[in-house]
Amino acid sequence: MSSGDLRDSIPGGSPMTRSADVAVIGAGIVGLAVALEILRRFPDVSLVVLEKESRIAYHQTGHNSGVVHSGIYYKPGSLKSRLCVQGSEELLDFCREHDVPLEKCGKVIVATATDEIPRLHELFRRGLGNGLKGLRMLTNDEIREIEPHAAGILGIHVPATAIVDFRRVAEKYGELIVERGGVLSFNTEVTGLHRSAQEVAVETSAGVFASRLVINCAGLQSDRVRHMADPERDLTIVPFRGEYYELAPEKQNLVKGLIYPVPDPQFPFLGVHLTRRIGAGVEAGPNAVLALKREGYSKTSFAFGDVAEFASFGGFWRMASRHWRMSLGEYYRSWSKAAFVRALQRLLPALTIDDLAQGGSGVRAQALDRHGNLVDDFHIVFGQRMVNVCNVPSPAATASLAIARYIVDRLVKEMPETIPGRVCDRTPGGVV
Repeated sequence: MSSGDLRDSIPGGSPMTRSADVAVIGAGIVGLAVALEILRRFPDVSLVVLEKESRIAYHQTGHNSGVVHSGIYYKPGSLKSRLCVQGSEELLDFCREHDVPLEKCGKVIVATATDEIPRLHELFRRGLGNGLKGLRMLTNDEIREIEPHAAGILGIHVPATAIVDFRRVAEKYGELIVERGGVLSFNTEVTGLHRSAQEVAVETSAGVFASRLVINCAGLQSDRVRHMADPERDLTIVPFRGEYYELAPEKQNLVKGLIYPVPDPQFPFLGVHLTRRIGAGVEAGPNAVLALKREGYSKTSFAFGDVAEFASFGGFWRMASRHWRMSLGEYYRSWSKAAFVRALQRLLPALTIDDLAQGGSGVRAQALDRHGNLVDDFHIVFGQRMVNVCNVPSPAATASLAIARYIVDRLVKEMPETIPGRVCDRTPGGVV
């Protein structure tokens, strides 16, 4: 079933009044995973997913590069590392069970300069600390055995990395939600939240929904949804646009799997890399430029209100003062194809400017705190009858099932009154 076949089918009541035990805001992959986990564990619960767009996976999920991350990048013990490692295995099991195409192609991370070698060794230690299996340090010759055209003086082979179409994963989550009695309500934009001791009134463009529990998985709009019920502004979403090129068909044989650089630990971005896509094609990128519109996918996208909002947040200027040089470099690569190609040639020297065609883009919802720090770990806030998923950038798609389990486990432990109904046993990675 495609996302277009998942109709808004809320039964009963006036078109302007609705009620549900649980309302999930946002039909991206995380919101859908949370909704599915609740219905697996609590089959008697009434649940609705509220989505302002006309279909699921419209923004971040639908523009994802499709990499199922292994967990090598993340600090051992962090929420991101734990949920990524757990979630990647669950996601692969889910795809196999539900016939969602995937390929476990592996990846190489390559150091192309001597000053990157200490960071490469630190990545290797992190991977071991996170329990990854099959990690292997690579010499220059061993890099070329895996990726014959790649450059690098030292590398890491990460065999657990896979590729998948996350839109298809999200569509399968949506199908299972509907099968279990959940409702997907499209073209339903949340405009207000009003909490009382017993429920939350969710005002939307389709009327008011009264719910015992609201879970905010609104992605690029998550801070705005949170502020509807909570005036504190300790975090704001700063949108970063990632732009891709596509390798020409006759040059796609230059890449066997995935080729990544050693990332700069100061930033929560992995640097431009080369990624084989599930089915066909090889993407090159992305860069990471500050987007001037939250849902703006082109270089010329601009929304004054969006810019004014992050510019009025004190932490933004602290971040800008620290990282303006990096930002200028990203903008330069955004507007100069030649500069973008030079960055890629560090990984794949045989590339030329004629080998690349303009590809797509995506916008990442990156939380920024008031001190000017780009929030690195997943950040999820539990409050009165509401859960706010404040920061779940990459690898959130990989970790979606594990994030969902983490949220529901905490609800059961800390807020059991918010989810009525019969608890059902659950088998990780499968369907009860």
